[in-house]
Formats: sequence, C-alpha cells, structure tokens
Amino acid sequence: MDVLPLIALVAASAAIAGAARRTPVAAPLLLVAAGLGASYVPGVPEYTLDPHIVLPLILPPLLYTAAVDSSYLDLRANIRPVAMLSVGYVLFATVAVGWLTYLLVPGLPLTTALVLGAVVAPPDAVAATAIARRLGLPGRITTILQGESLLNDATAITAFKVALAAAVGAGASWAGGVREFALAALGGVGVGLVLMLPLQWLRTHLTEALLQNTLSLLIPFVAYTAAEQVGASGVLAVVVVALHLGHHSWQVDFATRLQEAAVWKMVAFVLESAVFALIGLQLPVVVRGLGEYGVGEAALYALGVFAAVVAVRFLWVYPATFLPRRLSARIREREPDTTWTAPLIVGWAGMRGVVSLAIAFSIPAVTQDDTPFPGRNLVLFLAFTTVIGTLVVQGLTLPPLIRMLPLPGRDPQRETLAEAQAQSEASAAAERRLDELLADERNALPQPLAERLRTVLERRRNAVWERLGAVNEITGESADETYRRLSREMIEAERAVFVALRDRRRIDDEMLRTLLRRLDLEEAAAYREDGAE
Repeated sequence: MDVLPLIALVAASAAIAGAARRTPVAAPLLLVAAGLGASYVPGVPEYTLDPHIVLPLILPPLLYTAAVDSSYLDLRANIRPVAMLSVGYVLFATVAVGWLTYLLVPGLPLTTALVLGAVVAPPDAVAATAIARRLGLPGRITTILQGESLLNDATAITAFKVALAAAVGAGASWAGGVREFALAALGGVGVGLVLMLPLQWLRTHLTEALLQNTLSLLIPFVAYTAAEQVGASGVLAVVVVALHLGHHSWQVDFATRLQEAAVWKMVAFVLESAVFALIGLQLPVVVRGLGEYGVGEAALYALGVFAAVVAVRFLWVYPATFLPRRLSARIREREPDTTWTAPLIVGWAGMRGVVSLAIAFSIPAVTQDDTPFPGRNLVLFLAFTTVIGTLVVQGLTLPPLIRMLPLPGRDPQRETLAEAQAQSEASAAAERRLDELLADERNALPQPLAERLRTVLERRRNAVWERLGAVNEITGESADETYRRLSREMIEAERAVFVALRDRRRIDDEMLRTLLRRLDLEEAAAYREDGAE
C-alpha cells in the first residue's frame, strides 16, 4: 500500500487549514477550494472517498470531539428545537427534496430521488458551528446548530437505508421504515446508556494519564461499532457516551484532562482538514461517472437540487420556530422569545459535508436483480454539487449575513463578570478548606509556606477581576495581561539558562527535560487562550 498520497493529503490539508487561521475565510471553505483546484493538477493522485472508511473510522472521532465539547445542559434545555431539526427536518427534507428532484429530472425513479433526498438531508457537523463560533453567534443559536449536527446523521442514515432498500428491490414499507427508525434511535441511545457508566468508571479508576487517553481514543470506535453490530445507530451511541463523559470530565485527574484536550484538538484538526480537502478532490470522480448525462444537463439539475435544498430548509425552519410557540403556552414559558433573525441564520447555516458524500458513495452499483442502480452516477454528481454549493455559497455569505443582522452579540464584559463571580465563590470555598486543613496539626506548615498557598489563592481570585479593571495606557493591556506576559518573559529567561547549562554539559538531558517540564507547567498556568482555537 502506497502511503505517500495519504501523507501528502494530511500534510497539505493541515498546511492550508493553518494558513486559513490567518485569513477571514473559514478553513473548510479554503480546503474545499484547494481540493477542487488540486483535483485537476497533473501528478495529483485520485482520491476516492470510501464510505467504509469515512463512516466507521472518521465520523466517530469527529462526532465524539464535537459532543464532548458540547454542553449537555444547554442541549437538554433546547431539546425541542434540536429534535425538530435533527429528526423532523431531515425526514421532511428527504421527502421534499426527493419529490422535487423526481419532478425535475425526467426518467429518474422516485425511489432513487428519495435516496438523493436522504443523502443531502443532514447539514454538516463541522462547517456551520466553526463559522458560528468564529463570529460569536448568540449561545442558543450555536447550541441548536451543534445539537442538530450531532444527531441528524443518525436520522439521515436510517432514512437512506429505508429509501435504498426500496430502490434496490429489497422491499420496504412504511411500517418497516418506522421499525428501522425506532431500532436505530432507541437502540443507539440504549447502547450509549449501557456503555457510558462502565466507560466513565474506567476513566476514573485508571491511574495513568497515558492509559486514560488511550481509552479516550478508543471510546468513539467502541461505541459506534457496538451499536452498528446490533443494527442500532452508531452515531447516537457515540453522542450519548460523549455527552456523558464530557459532562463528567471534571472527575478525571488534571493530567488526563490536559493531555486529552491536546490530543483531541490535534485529532479533530487533522481529520477535519483532510475531510474537507477530500470533498473537493472528488470532482474528477463524479464528473467522469456521469455517463449518459451531459455535464451541461447535469449542471442544470444541480442548480435545481441546490435551490430545492435551500428552499426546503427555510420551509421547515420558520414554521417549526414559530408555530409551536403560537400553539403552546408551555413552550412560550420555557423558551426565550425569538425574532425572525434567528431562524434566518439557522436556515442559511445548512452547509452539507462529508457524511452526505460518504452515504452517496455507499450506493451499490447494481440492484438485487443484478441490473444497474438507476441514476446512481447522477445522484453522486448531485450530492457532490449540493455539498460544494452549500459550503461555498452559504459558507461565504453566512458571515456577512450575520454581521448585517441585528443579532444580540456576546457581551465579553458580562461573561468576564460571571467568570469573576464564579472564581470568587470557588476561592472562598478553597480558603475555608485551607483553614480547616491548617487547623489540623497533621497539616502543620511553616508560616511562609502557608502564606504562599494563600497568595496563590488570592492571585486566582484577583486575576479575573483585573481583566475588568483599567488598562495600561501605553500597551493597552489589563493588569492581568501584563502579569501573564511578564511571567512568560521570566520563564523564557530561565529556559534559556537551562538549555545553556545543558550545552555546557553542567546538566544532562534527563535533568533538562525535568526542569523544562516544570517550566512548561508554570507557563501553562500563566497563559490564557482568550478563546483561540
């Protein structure tokens, strides 16, 4: 097996994604554009998107890292709109887009059109939320988009299986479809519930951070495979397990959390970058397979399907937002008021992604009676153009649309104040606990060491409040920012001395690593990411 193309794909996509961080364009858009451009460059190998790799090997870790970082409490508070989008909208889009495609394309069987509807129904789990976080959308909209993208793949894959069974002649009925959906949904949730407690027990009882993080890397694959083996939704199993583990992540030790955050950040970065580049690289594959359909004719169908996908989302989002509120006093009491701007953003943030293409590529070439699957190549082309169209058109226009609309933005001052109040309460509890411990003669400490503990505590208590205070007129920094910068400068000076001592053979490399690790931990404590990815 030649691994050079794989290495080249990962290296090039990571470089492009890294460069995108210095541009106003979201990384998924640049990666797709780069893939499109590279697909016809001489010497670039042909990359075929294999559903047997994407669905069981790439989708689980992407879902896991997104779900772990999501808020279980926020998702629970917004479960109605999330369910309306992740279940109701996907089923509606499957039928509506499928029916419109059937009317648009002469000779295309309805079953094949419904297969296409299921393929393009689920918005992507990465693209919309990446843009939402980058632009600071209101928290509730971001939560709804995250929740939708975490759960909608399960609905779409199940709808696809039912439509595909009808298309290939395997036999399908409404009752069978309902049973299939119930098994996938209830089974996936059930597998997740069964796995989450023993996995959490393992995470809290393993004593080494390396073992805990090895387990963390295996969890999404274990959950996905276990559910799929019993005919349930692996997507839902992964999400349920990840939400539980993320909600209880405070129960594992600090070393595990620090390593786990770094490891999963790297895994997500590599996979997301490679996946969006792969989308663009599929262009030669889908164009070459058009067969009896000319490129011009297929392009007209693609425009029609793209328009149908966009219109159908708005046809669902606006009624689903306002009708339940009008009909139910309980919903009006439980959920905050909303205006026309929120569903506009949610409706336009319907970018499709790699799951749609992976599902499309899993369509068999022949039916059960060994005849070619009707319209398979056209379905691949229409799925590809819909993914590209939504990523490029909606992805490029969503940021300016958000800036134009009168949306309630995030209030950094308010968030910092809430953080300061939380830290103050926590510090007060820590101070009371310290007094209790020092009152026990078994914990006797020399006065300077006891005061050092109180100083560290006071420093944590004041750090957040200092961000709310006056800024340095020369540098524009708060007192807290100046403190952190000076701390890093001091640590850098120490680090240079340690390296020089090693080079002069006054200390060996093992001692250097020990001293540098101590400085790294101190620098990490003095460093604040300020929301950077």
